[in-house]
Formats: sequence, C-alpha cells, structure tokens
Amino acid sequence: MRSNSVRTWSVAAVLAAGPGVLMAAEPAAPAPPTVPSLTDALTAWGLTANGYVATSYYHSNGYPSNVHEFDIQHDTFQLDQAGLQVAYQPKSGFGALVDVIAGEDARILNETESGPTDHSVFDVRQAFLQYATGSVTVIAGKFVTLAGAEVINPTQNTNFSRSLIFTWSEPLTHTGVRATWAVNDTFSLVGGVNNGWNVTSTSYGSKTGEVGLAWTPNKIFSLTMQSYIGKNQQYDGERILVDVVATYNATSALTFIVNFDWDQQQFPTGPSSTWNGAALYVNYALNERWRLSLRGEYLDDKDGFNFGGTGQTLKEGTLTLGYAPVKSFELRLEGRYDKAQNNIFYRSDPTLANPELADSLSQVAIQGVYKFGT
Repeated sequence: MRSNSVRTWSVAAVLAAGPGVLMAAEPAAPAPPTVPSLTDALTAWGLTANGYVATSYYHSNGYPSNVHEFDIQHDTFQLDQAGLQVAYQPKSGFGALVDVIAGEDARILNETESGPTDHSVFDVRQAFLQYATGSVTVIAGKFVTLAGAEVINPTQNTNFSRSLIFTWSEPLTHTGVRATWAVNDTFSLVGGVNNGWNVTSTSYGSKTGEVGLAWTPNKIFSLTMQSYIGKNQQYDGERILVDVVATYNATSALTFIVNFDWDQQQFPTGPSSTWNGAALYVNYALNERWRLSLRGEYLDDKDGFNFGGTGQTLKEGTLTLGYAPVKSFELRLEGRYDKAQNNIFYRSDPTLANPELADSLSQVAIQGVYKFGT
C-alpha cells in the first residue's frame, strides 16, 4: 500500500504541475561554447587598443589660419581626428606602439612635418619600439613631444582649440631615441636625441637634444620641466626651448595648470630672436556630467619672429563647457576671443588680394568626442 500510494501521489503531482515539469525532466541541451570578447583576447595577448573620433563645427568673424593651429578654417564642419592606438608595452623586455590618425588635424600635422605640399589626411603620429628593464624605459622611432600642457590627441585636452603657445612655442613630434629613468615613485628623468622639431628624417648630421624631469610628490601637486636645443634646418641656427608645466589639484573637482615657455632662435649671422608665453587653465567639474574649462594666456613675440618681423603681444581667452552623458562621449561648446597688438587677423579671405585685417578674432565652436578601447 505504501508503495502504491507514493506512486499515485507522484503521478498526480506531475499532472497537476503541467507540462513544464515534464520538459524540465528532459536532458538539458549542451551550452554553446564561450567565445572570448575582443577585450579578453587583447588582454590575454598583453595588448592594449584604444581609439576615438572627434568632429566639430566652428564659426569665427575672421580667418584664423595664420594664428591658430588646427582650427584654421572660417565656417566649417570637419572631421578633426579619428585615431587608433595599439600597443604592447610589458614592464620588462621589448614592446612596441603604433598610433595613427586621420582627418583635418592629420593633414595639418603632415604639412608641419613634411612641408606645405603634403596634404594627406592620414598621419602616423607615433610608432616606436620599446625596451624596459628595471626603472629604465627606452623608446626609438617617432613619438610626441615632452613639451606643453596640451597635446595633439583631443580626448586629452579640456578645450577644443589649442593655445597660442602650443602653436608658436612648442614642437609636436620627434623622431629619435628617448630614455626615461624612474628614480623613485615620485621623480623621473628623461633624456634623448632626435632629428629636430616635427622632423621625421633629415639629410644633415646635426641633431636636437631633449632633457626633462617630472616630479609628483603627492596627488595634489605635480611639476614637469623640459628643454630642447638643436639646429633648426629652416633657419640654419640653434633653436632652444625651455618649457614648464605645474599642476595643482585644489579639490577633487578643481584643478589649476600653468604652462610657461621660453624660446630662442639663433641665426648664422645677426642677433637671435626670443619670445615667451604662458597659459593658465582652470578646470572645474560641476558634477559627473558637466564641467567648465577656462584658459587665459599671452604670447610675447617681442622680436617679431613669428609674425612677420613686427614685435607684438597676443592674448586670448577661452571658455569651454563640457557635457558627458556617458563616460565614452563628450559634447563641448566653446567660445574664444583673441586680441593682438597689431592687425594680423584676416577679416576677409586671405587668398584674395589685399585682405582686410583686424586686431581681434572671435570664435564659437561645438565638438563631439567619442572614445573607445581597453
């Protein structure tokens, strides 16, 4: 009786539960094989890969091509940069990095490096071999400069437009050898030799030397100092740069940065030309999505080396509002005003005969920046 009652109860329970119980009793299908994600695969290989796309529209009341660096058009939509970087950089042994960009900024970088006839919209910004052993890392190939608070990569800047000293006082890239020695957790020394400012290859023997130091005693303050000295092929004389960048994190939301540059160009005969400039950055995070970045600066070209032989001082102020609804995307709205001692800004098309000139320039811009990667 006990055996029959148990069997009767079990059948009744199964029938009452419905067909789901019968289906569950069937053997489960084998799970499909797990396919590793691209991130997992790159991590397993020791590789990192990241990239970005930056596009913009800007309007100005003149033509900034003879004063600004990348935002040189008048009223235009443009692909600023699309960049991709792949690197294998172990803490010990050999590695490599390849960093390529495309867009209008790449075209301008090509013209800077190879001359005004190179209009390619593709550029190898960096490509170098690396060897690391202990506290020393050596790279050889093409790499970006040590100088300045701003960089070519727009995702690492807080403003859309570049500063005057970024444009007129600092190099962009070098091709050569650089060694970095991490003396301890807070102090590093850098030394290297390269072909010169924005020079990928040369047919003359003179080279440019670079030295630098980086000091970060705590999370609040950091200081970098770097210098370049070497022959400038265009002017057949020594070019010297001393660059200093100091960063002070007043709070988790408020940061101050000061960048100072002193430059000198020597010539085979006659006096040398010197100029200097400084930029102050104030960056404030309103919350996780909104931020403000204010930049104010001056450039004192007292000997007129950069602007047609006429000594003058330029000043500019820039305010950028950033909105990041997600970590991978930011929308930037910027207003900028430049003021010069003399009339150097084109009010009319500079390709026309006798274009109108003015001593100031106003510009507004909107830029979208999307970044991705490991």
